[in-house]
Parts: sequence; structure tokens; C-alpha cells
Amino acid sequence: MLRTIPPALLATCCLAAHAQNEVQLYGRLNLGLESLQNGDLRVSRLSNNRSVLGFRGSEDLGGGTHAIFQIEGTLSPDTGAGSPAARDTRVGLEGPAGTLFAGNWVTPYNGATAGLDPWYPTTAGYMSIMGNGSAATVDNVSDTSSFDRRQQNSVHYWTPLWHGLQLRLAQGVNEERPASGARPALSSAAAVYEQGPWYAAASYERHHDYQGPGLNDSGAKLAAAYRWGDTRLALVGERLRYATAAGTLARNDVYLSLTQQLGPHGFKFGIARAGDGSGSAPDGTRVGFAVKGPDTGATHATAGYEYSLSKRSSVYAYYTRLANRRHGVTDLAINSLGASTGATLKGVVLGLRHNF
Repeated sequence: MLRTIPPALLATCCLAAHAQNEVQLYGRLNLGLESLQNGDLRVSRLSNNRSVLGFRGSEDLGGGTHAIFQIEGTLSPDTGAGSPAARDTRVGLEGPAGTLFAGNWVTPYNGATAGLDPWYPTTAGYMSIMGNGSAATVDNVSDTSSFDRRQQNSVHYWTPLWHGLQLRLAQGVNEERPASGARPALSSAAAVYEQGPWYAAASYERHHDYQGPGLNDSGAKLAAAYRWGDTRLALVGERLRYATAAGTLARNDVYLSLTQQLGPHGFKFGIARAGDGSGSAPDGTRVGFAVKGPDTGATHATAGYEYSLSKRSSVYAYYTRLANRRHGVTDLAINSLGASTGATLKGVVLGLRHNF
């Protein structure tokens, strides 16, 4: 038999729960209708642009210290698929000495510049070039090329803010044991400064034994952005270096974005450029989208418009073009098209996003 809970008892339970935890339900639904061209192949599709559903909250432990948690999962409104904790998920402590947490979380290297790309995370995201692809949720062996990653089994520490400056550190624990005998692990660090109209970041990440025993890869990145009024200009420079059994493979990347907001109207432009692969490895050596040799770079440019329907909902449209050089193999980072060597990918997208 169904029984009604007395209002007074219900209020008491709610007050007790509120005194213990502050829990927030949040999410993002983001779909794009795309018409794209990959060489002679034309593709029309509905693409999910990393829709999410999450819960986060904290408990006051006294003395300015809080227990914090977050559970964030994937949603695919186009197919109905999803996983409850596949994205930023953590448990930790936050207090006067900083924030310490563990779980499945974006690395400091990734998080330091993701917000400078106005098309992150969509099909047009700068991850096609910056970071050498996108690794949405990975460990030390499931993706050994990308520096744009969310790392499973990772421990993070963020210092308190000091005059706009914060240091973020992370260690991906070496739990995996590949047959090669390697003991892969990840170390990531970023110094982030945000004060007034300025934003700046310096980040570094090292992948231990990812390409084999004793072979370490590294990414180094500098970024700066300035905002005047409703206009922002951002610039990011990156150098990636891989140690392979055949020798080293290195690549320089650069990204520039410009955004202008006029009331509900947003105008956005971004361009990323990957240089040719260099190093001591033989021509043709490949790690992810990076290839050693001449004419192996690529350029990815996107221009578009976004209209805010409300504080939480918006529609957007953009044109994107990714052009490989003659021996380049770069593909779109998410919702990829399977680019062939030297391919040019281009198309238009109309999307709708709602945050809650």
C-alpha cells in the first residue's frame, strides 16, 4: 500500500541532507546536423558533440575544508547510448592548502588551453591538431599518442589561487602491464594565470614508456589570451616529441582564435596549424596524426556564428576546413571521417546546445 510521507518529516529529512551535502545536477545536450566532404565522399549525419550528465557536490568538514565529489557521464542524444561515469569523475578534499582529488579527470596539460578554443568540443575542435588527436577517456595503453586526454586512475593536486596564479599537477598511476615489459605512466603539470583581461598558461606533460620500455614522450605548451570588452584574442604554441624504437619524432603546432560577442550574437574564428614532422626517425614514422617527413603538416580553420536563445540555450552554425599537406594524415578529432593521406575535409554544421 502506498503511504504518504508527512510534510513535516519530509522537510526534516531534506534539511538533514542539505546540512550534510550540497549536490548539484547539471548537464549539456549538444547535437549538430552536419554536411561534410572527405575528398569525393559526401556525408550527411547527426553528430553528438560530447553531451554530458553529471552530479557534483561537497560536504563541509569544518575549518574551511570540504569533501568534494563529482560523477559525470556521457550521453548520446542521437543514439541513446551513454555511460554514467566515463567523463570527469572524482572524489577529494578542498581547503586552505589547495585541492587534492583522484579519479578519471582531464589532465592539467589539456585543461590549461581547452577553453581557448571556441569550438571545443565539437567536430571542429582544435584537438585535430593541438595535442595530436583527442582521447576522451583513456589509460596508459589505450591511447599512446594524444596529449588532449582525460586520464583514468589519476591523482591531482591544485594549489590555492595566489594573485590569479594556480599550479595544477597530476600523476597517472602505472597500473597497466603491457607485454613489452614497459611500465607506462603519465605526469602532467600546468601553471595557469587569470587576472582581469589576461589569461596565460604554461603546461608540460610526460608520457613514460608509452611507445615501449625506456621511450618517453613529451608535450610543452604556452598560451596567452587577452579580452577587451566582449572581444577575446588567444594564441597557443605547442611542441610534441615522441621517442619511438626507430628514433625521435617531433612536431610544432600553433593555434589562434578570435571571438566577438554582440549581445546574443557571437562571432567565432579559430585556426590551427601543424608543422611537418621532424626528428631522427625515418620518414614515414607515425604516431597518431604526427608523421615524420616533408609535407606532413595540416591546417584546420573554422569560422562560425552562435545565437543565444537564453542563458542556457543557443543555436550555432559554422564552416570548417581541414587541409592536409601532400603526406599529412590528420583527421577530425571527434566524429572523424577516416581521412586518407593528403585529404582535405570540409563542410557546414548547424547545431543546438542546451546547458542545465
